[in-house]
Amino acid sequence: MDNYLWKDRKHIIFGLPWSFTRYYLNKDKLVIDSGLFSRTEEEVRLYRVLDISLRRTLRDRVWGLGTVHLCTADKSTPEINIKRIRHPVKFKEMLSDMVEAKRDEKRIAAREYMASSPFDGDDVYDEADFHS
Repeated sequence: MDNYLWKDRKHIIFGLPWSFTRYYLNKDKLVIDSGLFSRTEEEVRLYRVLDISLRRTLRDRVWGLGTVHLCTADKSTPEINIKRIRHPVKFKEMLSDMVEAKRDEKRIAAREYMASSPFDGDDVYDEADFHS
């Protein structure tokens, strides 16, 4: 892998990284590489990230872990979980800053449109949905 600013693995047993899921972040994209014999690699461009949240169970907090959840404008990976990583708060803040910087660099406005009324549900559409 080339010039990554951050990398970690999914931690599973007693907070140790005994898994075959690896995460990599560079200035443009997040890559999730999983599997041992049959491997899958997913990537999302940072400017496509719409929302970032952090989830930490009691067990995660005991071991200093957390899961960062991303909602994206990517058709193939609309939601991504970066599971059970170390220093999740620090990573979430770093990722959030990088996403904003990349969106500013590309001059992408974070415009979201509600379906019909602000009172009838959680239907949120990105501007790209209206230009198909």
